[in-house]
Amino acid sequence: MQNRREFLLSGASLAAASLLSTNIQASTSEQKKRTTSTSPNTRKLGKLQVSSIGLGVQNMSRKYDTSVPNRQEMHQVIRSAYEEGVTFFDAAEAYGPFEVERILGESVKPFRDNIVIATKFGWNIDQQTGARLPGLNSRPDHIKAVVEGMLSRLQTDRIDLLYQHRVDPAVPIEEVAGAVADLMKEGKVLHWGLSEMGINTLKRAHATLPVSAVQSEYSMLWRGPEKSVLPLCEKLGIGFVPWSPLGVQFLTGWIDENTRFAQGDFRATESRFNPENLAHNMSLVKLLMQWSERKNATPAQIALAWLLHQKPWIVPIPGTTSLVHMQQNTASRDLSYSTAELRELNDSLASITIQGQRLPDFVQVFSNVEAPEKL
Repeated sequence: MQNRREFLLSGASLAAASLLSTNIQASTSEQKKRTTSTSPNTRKLGKLQVSSIGLGVQNMSRKYDTSVPNRQEMHQVIRSAYEEGVTFFDAAEAYGPFEVERILGESVKPFRDNIVIATKFGWNIDQQTGARLPGLNSRPDHIKAVVEGMLSRLQTDRIDLLYQHRVDPAVPIEEVAGAVADLMKEGKVLHWGLSEMGINTLKRAHATLPVSAVQSEYSMLWRGPEKSVLPLCEKLGIGFVPWSPLGVQFLTGWIDENTRFAQGDFRATESRFNPENLAHNMSLVKLLMQWSERKNATPAQIALAWLLHQKPWIVPIPGTTSLVHMQQNTASRDLSYSTAELRELNDSLASITIQGQRLPDFVQVFSNVEAPEKL
């Protein structure tokens, strides 16, 4: 079983009609509505209400270090997250494959109707065997088959938020949106989103079928979405869900300049974590440690609270297999920065340049892809 980026690595190595027509320009009144959450602990992704911090369950079938967590303990983490007020849980068919969706479905069955389940399609996975096939697959018939499997594994009758995990360069996004629209008409999908897509593809997707959320990597360690993605989400009224909001543990203080990753740990493939760059990038961790002491919080809490303060429609989904860390991460919603503190922190962050790439080139090629034009 492999996690998100290991799946990307293996995949890389192997080589509609509108549901409704909308004006993609958000009105001034709509923009104003998005500046205030419905309650201190909830936020809106488009029209979908979720807890202000979610839980990513990706590593619950296999950790970064390749060890396999105890299944009953993972059930407890998920159920305890719900007790802590978390109502937003993020999975994908690629995680496992399939196994993370099963773990999530088993865990949330007692309170399924009180939560939001997000999951993702898009990789070319054999639906009977779970075997990884070359490349991506967002053909409409495949999407519909994938969703049937998801519903079974998640033990539910609908998916609250369905993402395209990566843009298929062979399938027009309008055809993808059409398949999702069909699933919405059947009640099997309620909202949809895209992950790591090209900007023009997001515009076309939203014009065809309103997009509720975009999920992409975003944290103090990787701020790429700030250039184009976040401004477009704000313009279109789309929520944003940062994956890896803790920089694959870097922003927790767990990693230091002497850290070397075990064989099979995908972080070893990221040049930002090679010995030379890691030593340089520790300046970010040192800054977090200073603020951690200053605010009497964990480094992870400092990083998550910073994300929450960027926009009121950003909902991070930190992943963990630890009950204590889940509780600490969830408590980040209660950490506040004054205007002066946030300005000071942002100024300090702006002075730090991260060296190295977030992904190797042959994995990065799957991000920022533009779907082909519909003929």
